[in-house]
Amino acid sequence: MSDLPQIVIDLANAVKAAGGRAMLNGGCVRDALMGIEPKDWDVEVYGVAPSKLVEVVSQFGEVNAVGEAFTVYKVGRDLDVSIPRRERKVGQGHRGFAIVGDPDMSFEEACSRRDFTVNAILKNILTGEIVDPYDGRLDIERKVLRMVSRKTFAEDSLRVLRAAQFAARLEFDIETETIEVCKAIDVTDLPKERIWGEFEKLVLLAEKPSIGLKWLYDLGVTRQLFPEMQALVGVPQEPAWHPEGDVDVHTLMVVDEARKLIDGLDHPRKVAVMLAALAHDFGKPPTTEFIDGRIRSRGHDEAGVEPTLSFLDTFGIYTLDGYDVRNQVVQLVRYHLKPGEYYGAKTPVGDGAFRRLARKVEADLLYRVAKADSLGRNPDWLPREKWFDSKAQEWFIGKVRELQIEKKAPAPILMGRHLIELGMNPSPGFKLILDAVYEMQLDGAVTDLAGAVEHAKRLMTG
Repeated sequence: MSDLPQIVIDLANAVKAAGGRAMLNGGCVRDALMGIEPKDWDVEVYGVAPSKLVEVVSQFGEVNAVGEAFTVYKVGRDLDVSIPRRERKVGQGHRGFAIVGDPDMSFEEACSRRDFTVNAILKNILTGEIVDPYDGRLDIERKVLRMVSRKTFAEDSLRVLRAAQFAARLEFDIETETIEVCKAIDVTDLPKERIWGEFEKLVLLAEKPSIGLKWLYDLGVTRQLFPEMQALVGVPQEPAWHPEGDVDVHTLMVVDEARKLIDGLDHPRKVAVMLAALAHDFGKPPTTEFIDGRIRSRGHDEAGVEPTLSFLDTFGIYTLDGYDVRNQVVQLVRYHLKPGEYYGAKTPVGDGAFRRLARKVEADLLYRVAKADSLGRNPDWLPREKWFDSKAQEWFIGKVRELQIEKKAPAPILMGRHLIELGMNPSPGFKLILDAVYEMQLDGAVTDLAGAVEHAKRLMTG
């Protein structure tokens, strides 16, 4: 942490001039001790009254105050400044706290409100002194998450989800007593946005999200919040020789493979791929049966739509940055078998089928979900059925790129204005002609405007 941003050092000096001490706390200290470059900075200021702190912080640019019960001052995108606070449980649920700031609080008491010991470490910005009242550094060495206080930990149900996402991101184990406390906590009081906040970190920031998802099962979170995930437990995976167990185990493998395939995507599309990878087999519980000596899950792709919608409702996920994540996830689940089906078809699949599929789902994302499903289904040392051979996905995306339909189907060549130019008055017949010509375009029978107009003329006179 020797390369602190200059603004952090300047702030610490300004706080010192005002009679206080500025201490780094939380994730930035933990990450630095682990050799990870911090991405943002949390500064807790001791010995400076709130009114004075506002003046100090305002010297460093525009300040946005957030929080109702207790104020955090955000300076830019990466710096948060606050004073120590004391929390007292006064009501039910995640939000049932009375919070009071106290700049004269001791380091030990301030750290006592933290969730895990690895997040309860302070560092003096100017002197480099480490304050570690709960042995967080030892737990970092042990790679374990341990609650700071059994008395206060269970007061905030969000900490159960935080345990899972930190275990995944840091690849830490969870200490036995902390596990016991987590299992006893009711998490159904959590608002959707807080559930999503932790879940998003779990699936996007961890290199192996399966670690955190497994903890969601083990800590009882899936039973309370995600019945669609819980339903996968005990459902046998087809084909019968599948080595890794039931559908829930396979799903965790698929999610880890999907995580490797999202680099380069924008944020909404990363979310879509990860959620679709997790939900892709939600239709198996009601469709799995033993037929002709084999385990089959016929129609599980379509059957997965309704549980996927229910799952997304847990987070309140609809659009992100203007992108329709909800619909894209549903379509990825609905069509996740298509690359394998196209590859294994007895009769070659025409270009029109690819273009029509691209009207329903983003083909590049479908490739990623299908490939993750394949890689999570068949270890390299096992013989692969043609249906699930990962070569199928490479063949599929090759064709998609050849047709230039990675993100969407081709735009229609023929437009309404062209029909008007041909002397046709706007009418319900417009759509019939436009749709018919577009279908020809999808099949490759129409490739330019001249051809489109010629076909339109025939339809108009026919």
